[in-house]
Amino acid sequence: MEPSYHESINEMYKKVSEDGTTNIIDRFNAQEKTRCPFCVKGLSCQLCSMGPCRISNKNPYGACGIDAAGMVMRNFVHLNMFGTEAYTYHAVEAVKTLKATAEGKTPFTIDEEKLRWLASQLGIEGDDIKELAMKVADFVLSDLNSVEESKLVEIFAPESRKKLWRELGIFPHGVFQELLSMGTSSMTNVDSNYVSLAKKSMRMSISTCVGAQIALEMIQDILFGTPMPHKTYADLGILDPEYVNVAVDGHEPFVGAALIKLAENEEIQTRAKEGGAKGLRIIGFIETGQELLQRFDSPVFVGIVGNWIVQEFALATGCVDVFAADMNCVLPSLPEYQKYGVKIVPVSELVRLRGIDEGLDYEPEKVEEIARKLIEMGIENFKKRSGKGIKRSEKKEIVVGFSPEAIMKALNGNLEILVDAIKNGDIKGVVALVSCTTLKNGPHDANTVTIAKELIKRDILVLSMGCGNAGLQVAGLTSMDAIEMAGERLANVCRVLGIPPVLSFGTCTDTGRCAYLVRIIADALGVDIPQLPVAVTAPEYMEQKATIDAVFAVAYGLTTHVSPVPNITGSEEVVKLLTTDVESLTGGRVVVEENPVEAVNVLDRVIEEKRRALGI
Repeated sequence: MEPSYHESINEMYKKVSEDGTTNIIDRFNAQEKTRCPFCVKGLSCQLCSMGPCRISNKNPYGACGIDAAGMVMRNFVHLNMFGTEAYTYHAVEAVKTLKATAEGKTPFTIDEEKLRWLASQLGIEGDDIKELAMKVADFVLSDLNSVEESKLVEIFAPESRKKLWRELGIFPHGVFQELLSMGTSSMTNVDSNYVSLAKKSMRMSISTCVGAQIALEMIQDILFGTPMPHKTYADLGILDPEYVNVAVDGHEPFVGAALIKLAENEEIQTRAKEGGAKGLRIIGFIETGQELLQRFDSPVFVGIVGNWIVQEFALATGCVDVFAADMNCVLPSLPEYQKYGVKIVPVSELVRLRGIDEGLDYEPEKVEEIARKLIEMGIENFKKRSGKGIKRSEKKEIVVGFSPEAIMKALNGNLEILVDAIKNGDIKGVVALVSCTTLKNGPHDANTVTIAKELIKRDILVLSMGCGNAGLQVAGLTSMDAIEMAGERLANVCRVLGIPPVLSFGTCTDTGRCAYLVRIIADALGVDIPQLPVAVTAPEYMEQKATIDAVFAVAYGLTTHVSPVPNITGSEEVVKLLTTDVESLTGGRVVVEENPVEAVNVLDRVIEEKRRALGI
């Protein structure tokens, strides 16, 4: 079986293997032979010196006395904290950047219209743009740190959800307070009640998605523009060896945005040409690439290579001169890939790799200087490789940049068009595909692409986010050509509105923004979130940012499919809570299904049931 859905990756895997270079495919296959069955089920604990402990039928308790349900849930929610921490770190960086921009210390500009809209939502007034931006930044930072109920959640969550969350005792404080509560609760000998731990995790997820995520994306809109539809490109074919290629990778767009702004300068392009190149380009990887892809329609930003699994194979083309790595999703193996001519440069204090213990760490006030240094490195690196590299032909033209505002624009400001299309069944339902990518449940991106194709074939509109979004972009499903793969009724809607059947909605960080869109639709229909013909799928989740998003989706009231099977199967009680019992509390539940077609069958049935209940 080929390791990836994408032929470009399969071909580069062969090259890397022939070169004898470590790569993620071979490392994964080697590890598959040594998986611990206790860890796979969540029945292993290493929190204290009396461990590690493993629970079995013969030994039903850990040394401390914790049972299987407590251990499984504690392991699950403990890891979820990493996802919340990453999103919150990103939110704080966005706040710091907004402040520095208001003070004129960055090369970025402020979108006055979006700033005033966000300020109005927060109840902040003022005429002076600098002062207003500072007030918005201070409001967000204060709320992230609040020990009182989160004002951001109060502002952006639906009334029905807020009422329910208070009744369940899961209406959150600021996200930092929720992290403290969750972290302390999941220590040894503190909270060993699996239901209590699950509720705290939901509380943390709400503060994450409706607090930190919404705030950081709105601030990034203020700094870099609100996503609007435009064409760009995906796959390895965007890498041209005759250009200086500076790549950005990770989850934060700040350095990448500065690079684009600087690369648009004719002086920079001239210097690249003097070095023997045709010019200089910025290349997107992973979520940093998605953040930029959504907002920038620039001749110097040529698109996205793919998601996190493609890093090694893209660098092995020998076309990338500098790989600027910000926080999250940077493979520890990348230093070895410098043999292909690339220079790996961390641009976040969080990122360090073997043999690379220094970086150009992001600070808002230094971002232009950092971008200039990266470009200088890229030009010098290009001179060494003299334009050599593998030019691949695979390149897909795609449409990106869908946000709530962009969708409203496509509807000419009339949400009734979308509501009517849902009511009459032209759009049977909507599924948010919020996913990473993994090798655990099949070839790279295969499940993601299969599920998206099955959904649109059944007239179900897909909003794609995260690394899964890149998988669908490279597969051509966010292109206008994909309309031909959709069911007849959905295809007709797409032709009328001029949109693909899979809408590129951004990164995993856009989960909060997507939740806000779902709220708008629910308000227009006059129903609660669980009543909507809407569901969620994470067909190839990889790590904790995905799992905390999934917990939020369940708290929000949505049926949420996940694959591969999470490490919770060691407790029937925990499985029952997440897949069945929680639905009577929040209206949402987890669906675990490895077969992608059967997963769509389940989601399709859920959407049909919601439609029948609404009488549509």
